[in-house]
Amino acid sequence: MIDKNLVKGAINVLNSNFNDQQGFTIPCEGLYPFQWHWDSGFIAIGFAHYDSNKAKREIEALLSGQWANGFIPHIVFHNDSDTYFPGPDYHRTDLHPDCPKNVKTTGITQPPVTGFVLKELYDIVEDKADMLTFIKQNIDKIYKNHQHFYGHRDPYNEGLVYIYHNWESGTDNSPIWDEIWETMDPPKYKYERKDTTHVDAAQRPTNREYDNYIHLLEIAKAYNYDDAKIAELSPFLVQDPLFNAILIKSNSALIELYELIGGHEEKIVTLNRWQTKAKARFNEKLFNKDLKAYVHYDLRNEKQLSYITSSSFTPLFAGIPSKERAYIMVNTLMTKFGEEERYLCASFDPQSDKFNPVKYWRGPVWINLNWLLFRGMKYYNFTDIAKRIKADTLTLIEEHGFYEYFDSRKSEGKNGAYGGHNFSWSAALTIDLLKDKL
Repeated sequence: MIDKNLVKGAINVLNSNFNDQQGFTIPCEGLYPFQWHWDSGFIAIGFAHYDSNKAKREIEALLSGQWANGFIPHIVFHNDSDTYFPGPDYHRTDLHPDCPKNVKTTGITQPPVTGFVLKELYDIVEDKADMLTFIKQNIDKIYKNHQHFYGHRDPYNEGLVYIYHNWESGTDNSPIWDEIWETMDPPKYKYERKDTTHVDAAQRPTNREYDNYIHLLEIAKAYNYDDAKIAELSPFLVQDPLFNAILIKSNSALIELYELIGGHEEKIVTLNRWQTKAKARFNEKLFNKDLKAYVHYDLRNEKQLSYITSSSFTPLFAGIPSKERAYIMVNTLMTKFGEEERYLCASFDPQSDKFNPVKYWRGPVWINLNWLLFRGMKYYNFTDIAKRIKADTLTLIEEHGFYEYFDSRKSEGKNGAYGGHNFSWSAALTIDLLKDKL
């Protein structure tokens, strides 16, 4: 049974955060005042359930920041705001000849959700013909984005793309990156952080971590955002299972949509070629047989980063593991994360000494990762676990409201919500979960 009050509250959040003049949605007021790449994809899914026009405008606004080479940045600066650092003037994307001339952006990206989001929008809306027209107008832009990844971010032509900044992963301060930070000794940069004026600093990355983040951006700017130079010289070069799983899922969605549209056989052949190579290499290179889960691969130092996160299980969303491996992974998930006194699913291994239940991506529950896991469990018919993920997610929202992230410990009760409030993707994906009949 759908909780109409929860849906109404989620719609109010999305409508309040939507900039009607410029056609995009901020993640939340103050803390995140611009348009973020993967946020907007999830937000569009929420809009599709009650306002398909806003869903389309959201995607159009994101794609207005696409570079001439197909690259889609992680932030599009449609508007002015002094509540976020680093802002548009810091990024200097004008250093690259393919940057857009009419809007400022960053020069890094985020998990490429837009492909599978287009398919979600088509599946959700009632007016299929109208949405298919919209998809026809935009799908080639998404294809070009994938083409850019495989052409510029896969130096060994193995079907796995790298990220060169932790912000590109979407899981900004995860303990996964600690080993890489230990190989770096950046200067102590002078800058004024804005995030800790909105949120308790205990819930955010440290200043020293921020020095690492800024250092990676300084390297990118020093080489004018040239992927080849960055791949050669950046100390941070990682093949991320979450990022690559989302790219693979979006490839699948593009294949389905091109088949629906018709007349794009050459692109379908190319997408299938990418998929075959990507899935095979993903299973060979990113699965850790000892941990019984997928892990990140440090391409710079040529080794697996042996930590388990909620990202380790997102390949289920993309249909990457065999049924046998999926069963092994789910057993790992429930053993590590599934204690009855916890909500599913903490973003980092609760049994690790690096686990922090309140600090951003070092442990809290995130609604978007839960949504991906819910879909993955459904795909592999782990119905009971999918139901628990859905129930736990909605319980957190019901108890706390539409926060950015949540404590997995049930003992925390009313104290267990953190980060930004009235957070857009938390609202959007709540609507989608409530509409799901499972």
